Amino acid sequence: MPTVLIAGGGLAGLAAAAALGEAGFDVELFEARPFLGGRAASYPIGNETIDNCQHVLLRCCVNLLDFYRRLGALQQIRFYREFYFIEPGGRVSELRRGRLPAPLHFAGSFAAMKCLDARDKISITRGIMALRRERASRADLDSISMLDWLREKGQTPRAIERFWRQVLVSAINEDLERMAARHGFQVFWLGFLARADSYEMGLSEVPLSELYSATAWQRFPNVRIRFRCPVEKIDAEGFVAAGERRTADCYISALPFERLEAVGLPAPALEHSPITGVHLWFDRSVTDLPYATFLDRTIQWMFNKGGGRYLELVVSASRGLSALGRQEIIDLALSDLRQFIPGAAGAALVKAHVVKEQRATYSAAPGTEALRPGPKTAFPRLFVAGDWTRSGWPATMEGAVRSGYIAAEHAAAALGRPARFVLQDIA
Repeated sequence: MPTVLIAGGGLAGLAAAAALGEAGFDVELFEARPFLGGRAASYPIGNETIDNCQHVLLRCCVNLLDFYRRLGALQQIRFYREFYFIEPGGRVSELRRGRLPAPLHFAGSFAAMKCLDARDKISITRGIMALRRERASRADLDSISMLDWLREKGQTPRAIERFWRQVLVSAINEDLERMAARHGFQVFWLGFLARADSYEMGLSEVPLSELYSATAWQRFPNVRIRFRCPVEKIDAEGFVAAGERRTADCYISALPFERLEAVGLPAPALEHSPITGVHLWFDRSVTDLPYATFLDRTIQWMFNKGGGRYLELVVSASRGLSALGRQEIIDLALSDLRQFIPGAAGAALVKAHVVKEQRATYSAAPGTEALRPGPKTAFPRLFVAGDWTRSGWPATMEGAVRSGYIAAEHAAAALGRPARFVLQDIA
């Protein structure tokens, strides 16, 4: 049985391991930490278990869903059909599909959204039509920002702030003015227009690390996972992990790009974009909404993690919070929350936890695509994976899994057993 070693237990490494394991390869994966999932992991804080940051998927994330299928975890993902937009003061607008086929499936609920006026809606409609026309024909989408394109198309300031920014910044973890238009186009097209159900949002009903638990990996007796076993060096002879030389027929590095130079591999000249998560526990339930996006304030999203008593608030591309201290961020989050969720005003905060993920993703800036490497390296049987590689997607869970599948395909081919693991996009 051909052997493959994998460095890194984030989604890219896990996806490669699951695909190769299911295809009959002997796989050994090395993870420095005592849990799996990388940035999409959960861990204990006192007597609570929290996700590193809230992670969501859409039905258009076909490779991520396939990865969950391989692990038997699909039943732990719950999908929702509504997006709730809340204005300061608490007024809620709802976006959900109606009976019309794609791309007209949002027409009814979009027309009824109270947070946008008629001029905003007309400009958004024109922007969507332009996006459909230009997505496959325009050659400069990697060299201009999404904000440049939106202004070029005459989007109103409120349409930009209350619609485009709310949808895209959280999806790509980058500000509109820093985001390459090609990524905004791709996510909006696949997530909102290509198919009537592609926008449906999936949330894990268990802590993220439970999706990749030891029970899940019992499906693959030929996959072995080594915890607390960091890979310290990668070269033509294989891995050095926890001080020992490890060899195999093929190798995959699924380490973050900022770790590559430390193990002896070249690193791309990419920058990071941060995410901040604020976990709040109250003495009573403050909302029945499962999640919502907040308009016109710092906090962008709220997720109901436990009966309305435990909420997680999220700020993507959170550079503005990097210099703030823990209590300053908690105070800001509470101030914002109480403007949107009336029930939070009278509730007492029991405890709070702040997660600053300064290296959450690479920055999907204009011109960045050329810096993202493919899976091949200078060593013929070493391949790289990660959401920062050229997967065809920006830095998302779908992009990470796609990269793992791509690297696994190259490894299988190098070992004389070609296989297809990557599923094509829905459109």
